Amino acid sequence: MSQTAASGQEPAFIEVGEGSGARRIAVRARAGSTSGAPGSASGAPGLFWLGGFKSDMTGTKAIALDAWAAEHGRSCIRFDYSGHGESGGDFADGTIGRWLEESVAVFSQFCSGPQVVIGSSMGGWMALLLAREIAKRSKAGGNGKLAGLVLIAPAPDFTEELMWKSFSPEIRAEIETNGMWLRPSEYGDGTPYPITRNLIEEGRNHLLLGSQIDVGCPVRILQGAQDPDVPWKHAFALVHRLPAEDVVLTMIQDGDHRLSRPQDIARIIAAVAEIG
Repeated sequence: MSQTAASGQEPAFIEVGEGSGARRIAVRARAGSTSGAPGSASGAPGLFWLGGFKSDMTGTKAIALDAWAAEHGRSCIRFDYSGHGESGGDFADGTIGRWLEESVAVFSQFCSGPQVVIGSSMGGWMALLLAREIAKRSKAGGNGKLAGLVLIAPAPDFTEELMWKSFSPEIRAEIETNGMWLRPSEYGDGTPYPITRNLIEEGRNHLLLGSQIDVGCPVRILQGAQDPDVPWKHAFALVHRLPAEDVVLTMIQDGDHRLSRPQDIARIIAAVAEIG
């Protein structure tokens, strides 16, 4: 797929938060064609991208989805969390609640009509939290609506289940004593990144896997069986917490965590196209 349609697009910026907590969030918003509905061509839902932990909106999957949206007259919104990519703020200040606030703000300001929310890794957790927030607002008379969720190696509750519970006593002690631990990275330039006590503790306010998760829309999950970061059993735990109707888990036997190969991208786009 050609990605020229996704290049050269300058970001817009919005301010989220107040006072010392204010941060500048970079957003790339592609409008859909005007025929049909507010979101895209012929009334098809728009696309809303939620990236992963330490990822940004210029990654392979995000760019491929934006290019597909451009080719099909669909709107596509992607952004960087604070401390990521082109957005302001310090990564070490980030928490699940802080990044969720930004996700809700971008969705509210840039999305019109039904949306397919695509969340990768941490973005899968964000997508579930966003769906819950939109459901609350809808009951209160809001006009937000989700056509469906496409979750790629989703990592709900990862701060607790995949970080804290797996850390050695030495790492836990360092986090508790020093307020952070520098975790070695196998991605990007390999620079270690901070895992803060605030990230772990604040994340406990947003845990989902302990009870049923009512998202109110179809869900498609793509999971690599060879994923070293989010084990496939984590995806199964999530499925058991979702409603039985219209939830499909696709296990990619040779897939890793990134799921960025051409065949993986094709599967992701097929899941998006299936919804709406």
